[in-house]
Amino acid sequence: QVQLVESGGGLGQAGGSLRLSCAASGGTVSPYGLGWFRQAPGKEREFVAAISRGGGITDYADSVKGRFTIARDNAKNTVYLQMNSLKPEDTAVYYCAATVRVYGARPDEYAFWGQGTQVTVSS
Repeated sequence: QVQLVESGGGLGQAGGSLRLSCAASGGTVSPYGLGWFRQAPGKEREFVAAISRGGGITDYADSVKGRFTIARDNAKNTVYLQMNSLKPEDTAVYYCAATVRVYGARPDEYAFWGQGTQVTVSS
């Protein structure tokens, strides 16, 4: 069973950039689609980005399209989320997740989750 640990969160400024990483242990991420979700206080967990097992397919929420980029390095067992042009509304706890599907955009499609990393964007 794969365990996921996020890192790279913190405080960013509007218009700035942050890069999140999610490292897997206890197994290889190669068989899994990988995704990033986020949850702001008082809101439901929402889809941010996903990448297929081989990395050939990516999908993004409309709210981050053109600003965020998801990438994976199967050799390093790691998935990344490059966040550019940050906005205050990007403030949330960010979670990485793994699915046995090719990839997915719904939280219920993902079986394995990290513990989350806080991202706070100041205006």
